[in-house]
This record gives sequence, C-alpha cells and structure tokens, in this order.
Amino acid sequence: MVNFIIRYLLIAVAISFLANLIKGISIDSFGTAILVALGMGFVNTFVKPILKIVSFPITIVSFGIFLLVINVILVYVVEHFVDGFSVNGFLAPLLFSFGVSIASTVIGWFFD
Repeated sequence: MVNFIIRYLLIAVAISFLANLIKGISIDSFGTAILVALGMGFVNTFVKPILKIVSFPITIVSFGIFLLVINVILVYVVEHFVDGFSVNGFLAPLLFSFGVSIASTVIGWFFD
C-alpha cells in the first residue's frame, strides 16, 4: 500500500512537471495532479484495453498509429472528469501521454 501511494505521488510530480513543460496542458494544483495520476491509471487499466479491442481493425489498417489517437482520447477523458486539468490540441495530450507513460515505467522499475 505504501508503494502504491509513493508511486502515485511521484507520478503526480512528473505530471506537474509535464504540465509546466508542455504548452497546452495546465493543472491548477498538486492535488489536481494527484487526481490526474489516479485518473490516468484508471483509464489505462480499464478503458484502454476495451478501446484497443474495439479499434483493432483500424489499428491494423493504420499499422498501429491509431493507438496514438487512443492515448489522446484517454487524456481528454481524464480532462473531462478532473476539474482543474485542461488540455488543448492534439500534440499536447500526445506528448503528455508519452511523458506519463515513460515516468510510470521508470517509477515502476523502482517499486515493483
């Protein structure tokens, strides 16, 4: 349980950093960053697999590039449910999802 809390706090720090780095992403507070981290974890665990199955034919035809669109959609889903988190455009949420994914992977190396 402690590892879970530390992991998501570190991911929230990464999210705050990414929001300051990427134009088009804004987060009101660190508390909002924690909610975004939890929201991203939720959608990546439960929503993304469903979207990948449903969009499988499009993903095959696009040689996997449609998965980038799915990542952007997931960031917009989290934006819809978390007050104080706003996203603009296509490139900003794409870079944000890459950054969160990389941060989660690196943090996971230390807490698994």
